[in-house]
Amino acid sequence: MKFMKLGSKPDTFQTDGNNARYVASELASDIVVSVGDIKFYLHKFPLLSKSSHLQTLISLNNEENLDEVQISDIPGGASTFEICAKFCYGMTVTLNAYNVIATRCAAEYLGMHETIEKGNLVYKIDVFLSSSIFRSWKDSIILLQTSKSMLPLVEDLKVVSHCVDSIANKACVDVSKVDWSYTYNRKKLPEENGIESNQNGLRTRLVPKDWWVEDLCELEVDLYKSVITNIKSKAVQSNEVIGEALKAYAYRRLPNFSKGMIQCGDVSKHRVVVETIVRLLPTEKGSVPCRFLLKLLKAAIFVESGDRTKEELVKRIGQQLEEASVTDILIQAPDGDATLYDVSIVQNIVTEFFMKDYNVEIESAAGGELDGIRKPGILSDASKLMVAKLIDGYLAEIAKDPNLPLSDFVNLAELVSSISRPAHDGLYRAIDTYLKEHPGISKGEKKRICKLMDCRKLSVDACLHAVQNERLPLRVVVQVLYFEQLRTAASSGTSTPDIPRGIKDLNNESNGSSRSGTTNPEDELDAVATAEELKALRKELASLRLSNGVGNNDKDGDIKPSMDKAVIGKMKGLLKSKRSFIKLWASKGGQGENSGSDSSESISSANPEEAKSTPSRNRRHSVS
Repeated sequence: MKFMKLGSKPDTFQTDGNNARYVASELASDIVVSVGDIKFYLHKFPLLSKSSHLQTLISLNNEENLDEVQISDIPGGASTFEICAKFCYGMTVTLNAYNVIATRCAAEYLGMHETIEKGNLVYKIDVFLSSSIFRSWKDSIILLQTSKSMLPLVEDLKVVSHCVDSIANKACVDVSKVDWSYTYNRKKLPEENGIESNQNGLRTRLVPKDWWVEDLCELEVDLYKSVITNIKSKAVQSNEVIGEALKAYAYRRLPNFSKGMIQCGDVSKHRVVVETIVRLLPTEKGSVPCRFLLKLLKAAIFVESGDRTKEELVKRIGQQLEEASVTDILIQAPDGDATLYDVSIVQNIVTEFFMKDYNVEIESAAGGELDGIRKPGILSDASKLMVAKLIDGYLAEIAKDPNLPLSDFVNLAELVSSISRPAHDGLYRAIDTYLKEHPGISKGEKKRICKLMDCRKLSVDACLHAVQNERLPLRVVVQVLYFEQLRTAASSGTSTPDIPRGIKDLNNESNGSSRSGTTNPEDELDAVATAEELKALRKELASLRLSNGVGNNDKDGDIKPSMDKAVIGKMKGLLKSKRSFIKLWASKGGQGENSGSDSSESISSANPEEAKSTPSRNRRHSVS
């Protein structure tokens, strides 16, 4: 630390009790200066020779025959006045970064300028600041910290602006010229831990580009804002380094910020910190990680920041949502809400994500862009797929909340429904979790939520789980069984059977029906399958796979087509043997009640063994 010694005489100031200071001298004191509760018994001559303000006060007291001068508003109080008084006596005083700013303000208050005496205290301090303090990295930061208690006087003296400039200039200097000490405890990049050789062949450790960010974390938020704004205005540091600085400051100034929450302390003070960091964020995408932005959003919600701050964060998060994880976007609902998580704010983030494509389309249309030209900023397929998987995982988590409305689940899932993804396993898991945690939902609600997934995009493992899942409507189980059979046939090299019209209608969610009667066949299919029915369906699927495998092993080309027909026939027999499927098949085929019955009987007679192996369903059981 830099310091400056003034004067050469020994310090003869002594204390008499707690509230009295005097100079040990053969001459009796002839003036008393009261600073607050402390009285200084001094001599007029050394004081009057250097302080214009004391000259004025003492002359007024002489007119009134008073020997005591009252000074109650001197900056720094009694301690800084004592330093100034010792300087007047020529006694040794030491100035450093901790006391120089208060002493400078006190000297200004006392009028200790060059017009009173050459080499006065104000001049000497200004020389010390410009030649030593402002040239030292850490001393400049200490000086800026101590200046807060001296506001607004230090602003009038322009000490703060000079100090901010000094710090900003050093932060922007080329790292090869950084030869002063700094604090750096954060994890360094591998290349920053390396060493390089200089021109003289000496090996020196590299200085990281963000070497300065930790020391600035010591500053109060208003001073920190001034420094960062100054650094940004110089356009030397990259946006990534500025982002690192803001990230380090948030972790230092916001308690428990690393855990995505803030506890204890002054909420209003933390609100100022959060809002200041948001305003200082670089505008370029990727300047800070998406995870950091989400933590800022959680902090902004906790400290009740303004809507403008939260909206800005939502917009920025949406621009790089593909970087987030499920844990990152699990934002707790406000106090008093019945739900565990704030789903609406995640919906807003996803909407902002898709706005990038929308805005580019608007720009392209306005600018007359040629079709097929991909402008920078358009969402890539990889980004969309990552966001779709992210939301699938998020839905699986929030589905565990027993108070989550179905509309919140469905609306969020529909936001990413336009994204084509190769598998719907994640969405199936989310739907199954919701059905498990909400057993009381109606058949219509089950149908609505199951329409979100495409059974053709379930993996083999997901299909095996689905056909045994008693929570799913029978409609879904039938679809899964059939498409699994198609996949089995395709993978084994056998001919792929045509999709029966009934299955097509199920998959297309057609609601038209020519049947009239008291029983709605779609309600039958929306019902939940019983354990016996699921067992029978699984048994048939296993037998189909077995017979398909036998057909594959036969090398006779004439046998293979007949085996394909057998497989298809068994599948149709399985589906048509179910009463609910028969009714839907008849209604979709445009036939009446009688023709549907005849069709059922003919199928039963053609496949007597299949009819026996499939339990009759005179009654449907559903969980609602």
